[in-house]
Amino acid sequence: MATTDRSFITNVWDFFCSLKLTLFLLISLALTSIIGTVLPQGALPPEYVAQISPAKLQIYSKLGFFDMYHSWWFITLLYIFSLNLISCSIKRLPHVFKYISEPTLILGEGLRNSFPLKKELSFSGPVEKGVERLSAFLGKEFSTPVITEHNGEYHLFAQKTAWCRLGVYVVHFSILVIFIGAIIGSLAGYKGFVTIVEGTSVNSFEGRNGQNMPLGFEVLCEKFNVEFYATGAPKEFRSTLTVLENGKPVPGYSQVKVIVNEPMTYKGITFYQSSYGQASEGGEHYITVTPRSGGTPEKIAVREGVTATLKDGTTFKLLEATQEVRAFAPGFSGPAARIEVTRKGSAPQTFIAFKNYPDVNAQRGDALIFGYEGTSAKQYTGLQVAKDPGVWVVWLGCALMVIGIGVAFFMSHKRIWVVVSKGHARMYGNASKNQAAFQMQFEDLSEKFHEIKI
Repeated sequence: MATTDRSFITNVWDFFCSLKLTLFLLISLALTSIIGTVLPQGALPPEYVAQISPAKLQIYSKLGFFDMYHSWWFITLLYIFSLNLISCSIKRLPHVFKYISEPTLILGEGLRNSFPLKKELSFSGPVEKGVERLSAFLGKEFSTPVITEHNGEYHLFAQKTAWCRLGVYVVHFSILVIFIGAIIGSLAGYKGFVTIVEGTSVNSFEGRNGQNMPLGFEVLCEKFNVEFYATGAPKEFRSTLTVLENGKPVPGYSQVKVIVNEPMTYKGITFYQSSYGQASEGGEHYITVTPRSGGTPEKIAVREGVTATLKDGTTFKLLEATQEVRAFAPGFSGPAARIEVTRKGSAPQTFIAFKNYPDVNAQRGDALIFGYEGTSAKQYTGLQVAKDPGVWVVWLGCALMVIGIGVAFFMSHKRIWVVVSKGHARMYGNASKNQAAFQMQFEDLSEKFHEIKI
């Protein structure tokens, strides 16, 4: 029974130490990350729900594809990958550490014949004097050697950057640190969205689950500005925010400018500029009416859904207005309004009046030219709200990964042996990687080796 239990435990241990498992998990994580990139995450846009079939929507929802990075199966993959890394490190690290801390001080004949880099020096002086000179030489040109006497020979061993063999384990550890940071952010952090109308404040936001979550303070939108290109496309939108505690501005957080890629962070909560729009309630829209025969344009203030009457009896109704017309007029951009015009004895006509395209407005050919001049309605700013207490742990893991990769790939463990016997000194060299560069260093060392006078 004991033998069977030991065999099962050994098999499980070998499974988690397997390189095949590592490759399988890496490929699985890469493929599943593609799903999280292709499919929308969090609250689904209405247009996406309308396009996908109910059956697919139900299957994707049950599999957690719309919140993939928090799904049980993705977290399980991360846990197994973590166990795989820990198991591999535990299995191999003691051997590597022993290799570093207990190097081969005595170079046997088998190792001597296996090294391609070797040089020989003949001398006629005493062996002890030769060991002394060669020890000083290695200490100056390479590293201070360890001297060992064995079978009438003196073995001088020197090494450099032996610890670089631990670089791969620093990478392993960095991945675990990143996972820990991600788990901390997932458990203790959150993401959401909030809209704030100019001149108003909020003290909560809508979480990913659709529920309101308190901020613990207030955020006031002092002002919102949007700049447009000549084509009417938005160039930059900017929110001026003030943080309020107990109704009073917080020092250092008054009238903070927030634009895309320049967020505001307060008490660990970060506000990112995400979107903007026109407040649905309040505000007037300005329509200009110009007789085609000539005359002074008339500017009329109306609200959405309200009908206005002109002097000649023509009526028009503002059906809707937008600050970005691309949604219902492809090829155009900028502010516009959809208007329904009814002339006496004629059927109603519906068309779009643009702000940035007066020539298009005039192409309708009617006796009256309608244009849109904008609105007094307030704008709202759309802000993404995020708190991730594990972000600094993730950054620490990233820094460790960069260091570990640099050590593992760009540094090598270099070793030099000098075996001294009566009348002869033979030097051998070896490096864990980048043999070409070490060979050049060894040849330079060999030239100085031959110049030693003993």
